[in-house]
Amino acid sequence: MHYQTGLEFAQQMDCDDPLARFREQFSIPRTSDGSEEIYLCGNSLGLQPKLAREYVVQELDKWASLGVKGHFDCEYPWMPYHEFLAETAADLVGAHTDEVVMMNSLTVNLHLMMVSFYRPSETRYKIVIEDHAFPSDHYAVESQLRHHGIDPADGLVLLKPRENEELLRQEDIEALIEEQGDSIALILLPGVQYYTGQVLDFAAITGAAQARGIKVGFDLAHAVGNIPLKLHEWNVDFACWCTYKYLNSGPGSVAGCFVHRRHARDTSLDRFAGWWGHDKDTRFRMENRFVPMPTAEGWQLSNPPILSLAAIRASYDVFRQAGGMQPLRKKSEKLTGYLRYLLEAEVSEFIRVITPENADEHGCQLSLCCDARHLTGRELFGRLEAAGITADWREPNVIRIAPVPLYNSFTDVYNFVQILKSACNE
Repeated sequence: MHYQTGLEFAQQMDCDDPLARFREQFSIPRTSDGSEEIYLCGNSLGLQPKLAREYVVQELDKWASLGVKGHFDCEYPWMPYHEFLAETAADLVGAHTDEVVMMNSLTVNLHLMMVSFYRPSETRYKIVIEDHAFPSDHYAVESQLRHHGIDPADGLVLLKPRENEELLRQEDIEALIEEQGDSIALILLPGVQYYTGQVLDFAAITGAAQARGIKVGFDLAHAVGNIPLKLHEWNVDFACWCTYKYLNSGPGSVAGCFVHRRHARDTSLDRFAGWWGHDKDTRFRMENRFVPMPTAEGWQLSNPPILSLAAIRASYDVFRQAGGMQPLRKKSEKLTGYLRYLLEAEVSEFIRVITPENADEHGCQLSLCCDARHLTGRELFGRLEAAGITADWREPNVIRIAPVPLYNSFTDVYNFVQILKSACNE
């Protein structure tokens, strides 16, 4: 696409944008003078859909008027409430409805999945993650190794970029699998790397690993609602994600989990069990023999928090109204392409983009490094905040910028770059 630098171009792009109307469905934070912030931080916390307040209040009113009867005969009863989310969740990750469930939090779900899919033996016991994994994932994996009596110094394999490079190379991942495949039990990688914004090749990694008998899982915290996914088709063993970033369901909201159908139907798989994973037809017989459901629901532990699920349902309704991931991804590619174009045109002497340029290798986020000699990246970030920009700083030297297609505009991107340019030139 041919971009232009002037404000008129951005405004025309917004006029021609079929998704522009969805901005009005979100609450945009305001600065101290009452004007709207330029909010480019959906990769950390998505904005609140206005429907969320409506849906949560409905459940509060139901609780007030019905009490315990809210579990049963009413609109959206609480007992099966998580099931109302399955269809959209499956669409967002490219799965069947029996392969997904909304439950717990992201790291809890990663632990539950590793209980079932990390089964170390004397010779096959290593776990592969990336060297710059999100700290919570690193902690979880190390604790799983120790739980099995394995020293992380021996059992943890870290994928690293080559010297003086920022990104992982597919050929290096496949070479590691080929060299150490017989000793690797599990590969756990991000769908979108949180620091660089790099999207990995799900299908190629999964195929190469499974050919060597390795289980494959993905942390999709920065991928779901951001890029198109085909977890079932790619044959991924399991995946977990949070819902408060691109899925806009509120801070600490209930997470999601995918278990491929071939595993979900295997009720003999070891797992940590809870009564909400028990066969729903016999659950209330109160018998002490666990009978797991032959779906992803079989990994549930407890009945989920309804108020959080109501906010997720509101978000999912907005995604459905927007037509799902295809039109959102189309706009996202234009937004990030426009952002990169303006950065190169206006501030290339100060700013270096470390996110891959190929559209297939990134989502909404561009990760910016400040190379200005007269100020640090942290100082630049402070200037942006003072000017009404909400972005995200990550140590040691990245400002993460994520124009989200549901609520960010091309004018947002234009104004951000003008403020960035001014901040760099101060």
